Amino acid sequence: MTPYTTDEQRWQAVYTRDAAAAGHFVYAVRTTGIYCQPGCKSRMAKRENVEFFTAAAAAQAAGYRPCRRCQAKPSSIRRCELVARACRLLETPDNPPGLGQLGAQLGVSPYHLHRLFKAATGLTPKAYATAFRARRLRERLGEGKTTVTDAIFDAGYNSNSRFYESADQRLGMRPRQYRAGGAGMAIHFAVGQCSLGAILVAQSEKGICAILLGDAPEALLEQLQDQFPNARLIGGDAEYERLVAQVVGFVEAPALGLDLPLDVQGTAFQERVWQALREVPLGGRVSYTEIAERIGAPKAVRAVAMACAANRIAVAIPCHRVVRRDGDISGYRWGVERKRQLLERETALS
Repeated sequence: MTPYTTDEQRWQAVYTRDAAAAGHFVYAVRTTGIYCQPGCKSRMAKRENVEFFTAAAAAQAAGYRPCRRCQAKPSSIRRCELVARACRLLETPDNPPGLGQLGAQLGVSPYHLHRLFKAATGLTPKAYATAFRARRLRERLGEGKTTVTDAIFDAGYNSNSRFYESADQRLGMRPRQYRAGGAGMAIHFAVGQCSLGAILVAQSEKGICAILLGDAPEALLEQLQDQFPNARLIGGDAEYERLVAQVVGFVEAPALGLDLPLDVQGTAFQERVWQALREVPLGGRVSYTEIAERIGAPKAVRAVAMACAANRIAVAIPCHRVVRRDGDISGYRWGVERKRQLLERETALS
């Protein structure tokens, strides 16, 4: 629970100039007609002249003007603080506010807030709230101490039906299976060899859920087991071996293409990055900055790099086609040398 819910707690934060309270409330001084953020260095007002508001918009509606001293921060800092406050409001366990309500609470226009939020996080406020709610559900299910229904409502979903409409997309499997580490879920897999070393291909009932590269087959199997600790892993039969051969053929000759369904499981932001990667043509190279711009989040370059590193479907989601702005080959989850070989092979075929 926030420590700034009562007027006594808020006054203590004002009196001690607690900067950590900024964004939780504002205080206004009746004798000056000005409102300030907690932590403001202006002259301390008398307690009897101070009243509190949950947001700047409420203070302005009451006729108060913003304090020039505590508002006179660099614009970049003010933008970051605004987005951080928006995130806290969107993370409420109840219904998160809509864009109009969110802008009113923060004292900015919905259009301006939408633009700032997407530039800072790579997501719209609505997508952020959805992704946060899904993450909270995954955490609650992972605890294993609550029923699936309780976890769904605790995460902020108003009804079971509303959640189950997007369960597969958000979890990659049924919620009970997710809570049990993939228990009851059948994943077929097989390990083979290609010019890049050992390769493991795994497939759920939805599609390819992992293509892993490495030096030792045993290490790849351990990675798959860590990813789905309680799933029923089924070693490849003759039919599945043919699918692995198809993937290996694609690695060796990318021009053949890989027309297989994928079971992509990630956050909303990761999924946008991975989709943008799949649209990079054979032989093409893009920078992290270009991918960030393509998904409408030009400032989220670091987040794009992290999404590439989180990809576990090698080659089919071609994160190897992302290079530095100067064209140099940067890091790759499965080794820089493998990335170099893939790029050289594709360049020769394009």
